[in-house]
Amino acid sequence: MPHASAVSLEDIVLASERIASRVLHTPLVPSVALSDLTGWPVHLKLEHHQTTGSFKLRGAINAVLCLTADERARGVITASTGNHGRALAYAAKSQGASATICMSRLVPENKVAEIRRLGADVRIVGNSQDDAQREVDRLVHEEKLVTVPPFDDERVIAGQGSLGLEILKDCPEVATVLVPLSGGGLASGVAAALKMNKPAIRVVGITMERGAAMKASLDAGRPVEVTEEESLADSLGGGIGLQNRLTLAMCRNLLDDVVLLSESEIAKGMRHAYGLEREIVEGAGAVGIGALLAGRFAPSGPVVAILSGRNVDMDVHRRVINGARALAGRGAA
Repeated sequence: MPHASAVSLEDIVLASERIASRVLHTPLVPSVALSDLTGWPVHLKLEHHQTTGSFKLRGAINAVLCLTADERARGVITASTGNHGRALAYAAKSQGASATICMSRLVPENKVAEIRRLGADVRIVGNSQDDAQREVDRLVHEEKLVTVPPFDDERVIAGQGSLGLEILKDCPEVATVLVPLSGGGLASGVAAALKMNKPAIRVVGITMERGAAMKASLDAGRPVEVTEEESLADSLGGGIGLQNRLTLAMCRNLLDDVVLLSESEIAKGMRHAYGLEREIVEGAGAVGIGALLAGRFAPSGPVVAILSGRNVDMDVHRRVINGARALAGRGAA
């Protein structure tokens, strides 16, 4: 194995097979505009076309399918910035299990409403992912619910890794993959899938300047808490957990670089996705494009940028596309 990893290639392959009939093999398409800009082939992995609007379904459905009958009967619970909660609510409903989703007040209302529509019990607690996680811990202890973490879980990471296998299949010549980075579940899974097949592939995590918990933790060499701030890339908010077991070490071992973007650069990524690629993506899903446009990453071979989600408040999206310089409640554009 070329890199130390808590999740093996076999884990990822088995997860990919387990979830194949329940998730979409999302398209990988060339970007003429970004290829012209960089001088190298750039492909976009349209993961925002996934059934629940983000990559999170892969890890959530894999975790739910791995539960015992007793665990499904007890019901599942998680803390979420929105997309994992939606994915877990969908996955649990598909398997006849109840779901409880704990979120902070920073989660956009459109994401909360969709989770409620899927029949989950929604708890809004505090002003951070850490506050929401404390509510999860309380309910696990008091009501014996089964936790399905948003990222720091072998089953979730392996499920997200299936996306990396799809990239390799559809673009075997890829040299660098740009991955949105938050708690590290997507980055860890994708990087493990890629590097355990083709160690020379570079994997770059892209995140926002406002409250980048994984970057701060990587710099400190241990999990640290950061102050959560509103951002266009709201899905990338939240801590990595002070008791982080897996993703910090995997990101340290597997990521080649981490790039931070300003709110303006994220907004430019969203505008480019809409105006030139004809794709509606949320801020977190546009960070790879934003990094290329801003020159934060200089390609030296074919690039794949993962567009990770589309679950954006459409009023916010319209303001960004129309060039608003200040978005009330969602940072500056």
